[in-house]
Amino acid sequence: MKNNQNNETNFERQQELQHDEEAFRLHQEEKRLGTAKRSTTFVWIVNSIFWLSGMLEILLGMRFVLRLFGANSQNEFAQLINHLSEPFMAPFSTLFISPTSGSGANIFDFNIAIAIVAYSLLSYLVVSLVRFIFYHQAFEK
Repeated sequence: MKNNQNNETNFERQQELQHDEEAFRLHQEEKRLGTAKRSTTFVWIVNSIFWLSGMLEILLGMRFVLRLFGANSQNEFAQLINHLSEPFMAPFSTLFISPTSGSGANIFDFNIAIAIVAYSLLSYLVVSLVRFIFYHQAFEK
């Protein structure tokens, strides 16, 4: 009779341990899924920031090259590039007077170069802020 009670107690204890082990595994898996979800969101945000800033850098770079080589300002493509990049150049437009070549058609525009550097640094700072926020949230949980 005593042996039967020990077997029942051992069986109940084994079931309890299995239940605890399953609960632990479930908790670990929920943690992994949460981390994976945060990681996926973080990567998407960072890639979006880099993609947008890269497109802006390309646009400003094209404006720089068009001005450097003296592109025809009446050309539709040159007008498109100038109109698209104008809002991003507004804060830098009167920063420096840019030197021109003999005829004045070729302009080495320091303002565009400074804008390219400034927007690159700004995108780096935004990504650093996003990284700080995501890692800070990860350690709180």
